[in-house]
Amino acid sequence: MPLPLESVPNVSEGRDRETIAALAAAFGGRARLLDVHTDPDHNRSVFTLVGSDEDLVESLLSGIACARERIDLRGHAGVHPRVGALDICPLVPVVPEDMDRAKAAALALAARIGELGLPVFLYGELAPGRGPAFFRRGGPDELQRRLDAGELGPDFGPGRLDPAAGCVLVGARRPLVAFNVNLRGTLEAAREIAAVVRERGGGFPGVRALGLELPSAGLVQVSMNIEDWQAAPVHDVVARIAAEAEARGADVVGSELVGLVPAGAVVAAASPALRLPELDPASVLELRLLEP
Repeated sequence: MPLPLESVPNVSEGRDRETIAALAAAFGGRARLLDVHTDPDHNRSVFTLVGSDEDLVESLLSGIACARERIDLRGHAGVHPRVGALDICPLVPVVPEDMDRAKAAALALAARIGELGLPVFLYGELAPGRGPAFFRRGGPDELQRRLDAGELGPDFGPGRLDPAAGCVLVGARRPLVAFNVNLRGTLEAAREIAAVVRERGGGFPGVRALGLELPSAGLVQVSMNIEDWQAAPVHDVVARIAAEAEARGADVVGSELVGLVPAGAVVAAASPALRLPELDPASVLELRLLEP
């Protein structure tokens, strides 16, 4: 029996509880909703769901319809970059061998979204070299300017962003770790640290990082996607952030996991804490029980 696929849609709403509950109900209609993570400063919610290829696509379409009905980007305020009411929608294989299934499901989803009249842009395994940041820079207005100038075009759907709902970024990718480190310090310090640890700045491979402000908490944040937790172990990234923060007179006050984390990443992070040279996932009881 095939394993389910995972999806982690990111929605541009993290404050309105009624809308978040409606989205959870829509996503959980045919798929199994495992987690909902909301952030009022980001004004963003991350849903984690799993299901068969067909059920996952249908549940995602229901969630997209709900987001389109309830969210208007023209009145949206939040520190996280976005170009859509349902901003990004990755399909994720639980095991590497299912990547082709994830790509096929993502393409089927993208085509269906286009039929609803929303522009769709592909990223990740479906468009190598293009990640969400490629489309988000400058926000919806800049993306529309690039469309009008012929610099790029949607992969599905119309050539103009929906005034209220924007577009949807659809991709297929490996499991990643979405992880934030909160600091007491300046926004400038958070941005400098993000630049040091992210891959583009010569930092850790596969790390995407932003320095953001958290007004409600009076803190700043290094917000990250660790796309290759084997090449960039989470504990090493956190240690580097702590060292860079200390050098700038900032303090680490806590960390935050967004959504769910691959078991292998947790096992890897436990090794140094337990002073083991290496902790094999085969040594973890629950992981062994899940083996066929």
